[in-house]
Amino acid sequence: MEQFERTIQLLGNESFNRLQQTRIILFGVGGVGGWCAETLVRTGVQHLTLVDFDVVSPSNINRQVVATSENIGQPKVVEMKKRLLAICPEADIVAVQQRYTAETASQFDLTQYDYVIDAIDSVEDKVLLIYNATAVTRLVASMGAGRKTDSEQIHVAEFWKVEGCPLARALRTKMKKTDMLPHHKFECVYSPELSAESGTIAPIVGIFGMKIADIVINQIIKQSTV
Repeated sequence: MEQFERTIQLLGNESFNRLQQTRIILFGVGGVGGWCAETLVRTGVQHLTLVDFDVVSPSNINRQVVATSENIGQPKVVEMKKRLLAICPEADIVAVQQRYTAETASQFDLTQYDYVIDAIDSVEDKVLLIYNATAVTRLVASMGAGRKTDSEQIHVAEFWKVEGCPLARALRTKMKKTDMLPHHKFECVYSPELSAESGTIAPIVGIFGMKIADIVINQIIKQSTV
């Protein structure tokens, strides 16, 4: 495990071992999810399941770590798994090319994971995942990362305290209408910034993804010291 020597020097063996033992499932391997997955594995997470139905497209290249000019048309989860195993060949990476919906949710046993990471965009699918995940395990979620350029406005807050994010607002509205409120509190990465222009750029989604990984990693480390 030579590639993790500097991590172990900083975190200690106990914390690093806990990182290796933690089981995480990540939904959405796009801009936010891809950077999150890579950060987790580079820090020592060994058990990671990736879920995404999409394939790499040319429009992904400007911001998604999984996307290159050489893998256009390939499943994102398959390409991300290849990348993560190139970083850590010993890792247990599971790639699931599937969308999380009401029809497919029963295929995922979320009780098998210590953390669920939500990096999907669809409001309906996101509400369902949040509802189901908070019933059985820990959850960390990404709110909207599009139409943003100012990294200094990226924050972390408990879901009900997120302010200025249209996606969070849409989720709350949907949750209340469908009576699918989260079973417990969970942290979100978000930004209240809303540019007049559309689009998404790498610095913002990268910070979103890395911050989500940072939240999970630090929660795991704190568990090892209590």
